[in-house]
Amino acid sequence: MDLNLFNKKALELKKENETFFKKIKFKKNIKLDDVFHKTHNEVFEKTDCLKCANCCKTTSPIFYQLDIERAAKALKIKPGDFIKTYLMMDEEGDFVFTKAPCPFLDNENYCLIYKDRPTACREYPHTNRKNIRQILNLTYNNTLVCPAVLTIVEKVKKQINIK
Repeated sequence: MDLNLFNKKALELKKENETFFKKIKFKKNIKLDDVFHKTHNEVFEKTDCLKCANCCKTTSPIFYQLDIERAAKALKIKPGDFIKTYLMMDEEGDFVFTKAPCPFLDNENYCLIYKDRPTACREYPHTNRKNIRQILNLTYNNTLVCPAVLTIVEKVKKQINIK
């Protein structure tokens, strides 16, 4: 995965994608879940996240209390120590990593706490989520992080074809 090429393409399509998401937000006659879920499945049949891991390299998941407890237990430390060592509270009041890349990403893009990873990582990139209309802003933001999401959105744009 050439992340430089992806970043260039994502930036070139940024304005177009922003416009697309603004337009589809209010198109209630379009079954967005159906279109996104089908396209998500098609794209992820051919996607190997281990070749990329850009999400783990550049962004942080939100950690809920259960995520903190699960990860701390896996590391055999107290939840408070996990917070002190790895997390900070962002401007929205959510716990996130203090820095990127993820401290649990190894040099072969494997997650060292994979079976105990946070819910946000388990569900990423959220393009197969029910009621995707509710997270269109997040999906738009993820076109700038995840090559698979950018591919999904490009395919969805062709299927929906909004002027």
